[in-house]
Amino acid sequence: MASLQRDSLHDVILLLAKLAPVTVGDMVAAAIMVAMAGAYLLADYTWNKPSPYQYIWYERPQDQDAATRSATRATRNVAQRLEELGKEVVVFWGSQSGTAESFAKRLARELSQRLRLTTMSADLSDFDPETLPSMPQDKIAIFILATYGEGDPSDNANQFWEWMSKAASPSSLSSLRYAALGLGNSNYLHYNRVVDVIDGALQRAGAQRLLPVGKADDAHGGTEEDFCRWKDSLFAFLASDLGINEQAQSYEPMLSAVYDTSMEPIDLHLGEPIESRGKSSTPKTHALPIKHARELFTDSKRSCLHLELDLSKHPELVYKTGDHLGIWPVNPDQEVDRLIRVLGLAGEQDSPLLISALDPAVKVHLPNPTTVNALFRYYVEICAPVSRELARAVSDFAPSPEVKTWVLELCATRDSYSSFLERNYITFGRLLELSVGGENDLIWSGIPLAFVLENLPATRPRYYSISSSSVLSPRSVSITALVSNTSLSNEDQAVPGVTTNYLLAKANARQEVAISHSPVPGLSYHLPGLGNILNEAKIFAHIHRSTLKLPTQPSCPLIMLAAGTGLAPFRAFIAERCRLQSMGRQIGDMLLFFGCRHPDEDYIYSEELAEMEAALGGKLQITVAFSRLRPGERTYIQDKMIAHGADLCHLVGSDASVYICGRASMARDAGRALGEAIGGHRGMNGQQIQDWVATMKRTRKWQEDVWG
Repeated sequence: MASLQRDSLHDVILLLAKLAPVTVGDMVAAAIMVAMAGAYLLADYTWNKPSPYQYIWYERPQDQDAATRSATRATRNVAQRLEELGKEVVVFWGSQSGTAESFAKRLARELSQRLRLTTMSADLSDFDPETLPSMPQDKIAIFILATYGEGDPSDNANQFWEWMSKAASPSSLSSLRYAALGLGNSNYLHYNRVVDVIDGALQRAGAQRLLPVGKADDAHGGTEEDFCRWKDSLFAFLASDLGINEQAQSYEPMLSAVYDTSMEPIDLHLGEPIESRGKSSTPKTHALPIKHARELFTDSKRSCLHLELDLSKHPELVYKTGDHLGIWPVNPDQEVDRLIRVLGLAGEQDSPLLISALDPAVKVHLPNPTTVNALFRYYVEICAPVSRELARAVSDFAPSPEVKTWVLELCATRDSYSSFLERNYITFGRLLELSVGGENDLIWSGIPLAFVLENLPATRPRYYSISSSSVLSPRSVSITALVSNTSLSNEDQAVPGVTTNYLLAKANARQEVAISHSPVPGLSYHLPGLGNILNEAKIFAHIHRSTLKLPTQPSCPLIMLAAGTGLAPFRAFIAERCRLQSMGRQIGDMLLFFGCRHPDEDYIYSEELAEMEAALGGKLQITVAFSRLRPGERTYIQDKMIAHGADLCHLVGSDASVYICGRASMARDAGRALGEAIGGHRGMNGQQIQDWVATMKRTRKWQEDVWG
């Protein structure tokens, strides 16, 4: 290398000499050029020591293995991809929160291990849907599809949804054999609509459905067991109807996790989110400082935070009123330390770790290179309840026969395991710790790290409705977050919300902010982040576009229905209209129906709302329903809506837009009450009410932002 640089420098000097400077100015210019060339070419030859990691500047560390490089260049033709990889089955997933993706990966792994079917899982957005008809009949496609919001497909399934709805022609998929599972929540009006629509479109296109469509219902937390039942029926069909023999299942790793002490800390991913890498459409995540925080509840047993984040140093971050803020959580120290200890990784938790796929069809969605500490703290969901299936699988690595027996007895039946979870907050680390009965010298050192990373889902952002107006505060954004601590039947245990308790700890860390509540006792977080990347009360967050938007005409009347923190976007709506009116703009009448427990406990933003109601001079009418104002009495917003049916009917007759924000059960009941109120005043029957609601939604005059 040094001799090559000497030769290059010599050539440059000869070239400059041939230019034959004839004036003093020419000679000075030539001297400067020689100096610059020497500085550039001799940098590594003279004063700098050659770096063994110089190659890192020119290639991504995760591209070191051929499998990942191949996946990066992979074709978008699904039939061609299956042929290239020699796969017999593809498990497509459409996922918003990560559950469908996790199920698809588990199913692909089990199909390979139990039935010896070569299988790949696939993000629907990674392939062009028009290539589906070219799949040969000896292949099988499986679809695991989540229904998001009010009957909408997940973001990554949009292109597939559009093609199936409009472009798939009769008999175009006659060679396709498929099975499908939908993930939904029966509290929503359009329960599992996505899988129903896709199944109907596949049938019309001539595809052959192998078994009835499965539907998982998360209304009562039954998604995991519903998936397992459907999976068992799929395996039974494949074994009997297709004559595929089932094998004894044994763990076969899909990932390689290898320590590499040659890596330097500067090379490692130590907490920054990786969601934004690889897709230009993914919102850019930034470390945003908390500029202000305050407690909204006066209830000493509960906490609700108002947080304002500073966007001033990131001019590229632009939001619109009604959008969401995606916040990346951090796992609590106690869960991180527990899992590292019980896996016997304490001596290697900060060692550089390289993760790669052993199958070219597998995508690695974890940062690389990194450390175990960073993985468990930032990149892997380690605080979620452990599924019965995972508990059963981990028993194969039990450190003793007694521990294995205990785990297998615990998950022997669905009812017994569900009963256990109702009384105990069991994360993966807690399950392993509990199984050894507090014996600190007995650890699960036999569990491969790859097994842990394959079975625990990657961390996903949590989304919160923005409660500020982009017109009033374009360079700061606020959210309203209820700090979640769900009590179990065993009152000594609580399940802390992963993100909200982290936010509460961040708010408490700001000395100038007085927050009266504290996180769950014994819960702490590494607030500065590894390498102090989150110092000064910063959190990783990004803007997420929402469909909940104000009408383009300020004169359009609004009907807003909310409970709890569902009030957040309507605070922004009303504040924006207050500003417009102060500027002389004509604004429409507004009705806000809001539900909470008690005026002295959780009526959030009550003073602000009263001030805005007065400032708007009759343009805003606020009606609050208190569900616990008096013992034995329960009043909800639907009760208030029926009583104000005439006002609602008047605004609807004035072409009002309807907005609902809150839990799905509330949205369902409030929407039904609104339909009944309008139908009662207009003399409509049940079918006419349904048709009116459908028309309102189709024309975007009825918008919802719901969860849970």
